[in-house]
Amino acid sequence: MQIFGVDIGGSGIKGAPVDLDRGDLAEPRHKVLTPHPATPDAVADGVKEVVDRFGWSGPVGVTFPGVVTGGSTIRTAANVDKGWVDVDARALLTERLGGGLPVTVLNDADAAGVAEMNFGAGKGRQGTVLLLTLGTGIGSALFVNGHLVPNTELGHLELHGHDAEKRASTKARDDEQLSWEHWAHRIQKYLAHVEMLFSPELFIIGGGVSRKAHKFLPLIEGIKAEIVPAELLNNAGIVGAAMAARENAAQA
Repeated sequence: MQIFGVDIGGSGIKGAPVDLDRGDLAEPRHKVLTPHPATPDAVADGVKEVVDRFGWSGPVGVTFPGVVTGGSTIRTAANVDKGWVDVDARALLTERLGGGLPVTVLNDADAAGVAEMNFGAGKGRQGTVLLLTLGTGIGSALFVNGHLVPNTELGHLELHGHDAEKRASTKARDDEQLSWEHWAHRIQKYLAHVEMLFSPELFIIGGGVSRKAHKFLPLIEGIKAEIVPAELLNNAGIVGAAMAARENAAQA
């Protein structure tokens, strides 16, 4: 079965049809740059461009980099335009895609986490599992015995007087031109803080930088939990969005 997934990020909007039997993209994904400013209308146009590229005509799952309540309403917008707050994203995207395509909206890290728990590094794992996506910000998805605790947004925990994502995200590494060693030390401090709060058995590190996990994960020390890279890499959000759309279509 194929469902379309779209992952809205701070730097790019990417999507593709997903083969939900395999948990992988059915076709190579298409990506457009996230507009700046990333207003609701501008981002909706980007989503439409990605979906139209494939001539898609079925359900669409879309991730958003912020808190999403009720499968529709945006509550936070740390890395996109603040005009998103209180927007009915499902209604906006349904209208922009022509009104005939059912749209499901969920938090981006939650989508990535659901994909990893079903098809990737978290498959079959019980206990407390925490996926962290390192990118423009830090997204988080918390699972307890396989059940998602949605919208945790742990990238906004305070770390040395700052939002953690301002210190330990991939964007922070790029902006400050940090070495892998220096950045790994910051991630280590962040993981130690999160571990103190949640005591996970497993950390899964996702986001685009997960494909370079060998450059920084071995440098992280002193964490009791197992730390592994995401297996779906930066496609996890697309796969998780499609999974959510399938679930909503089954309930309709």
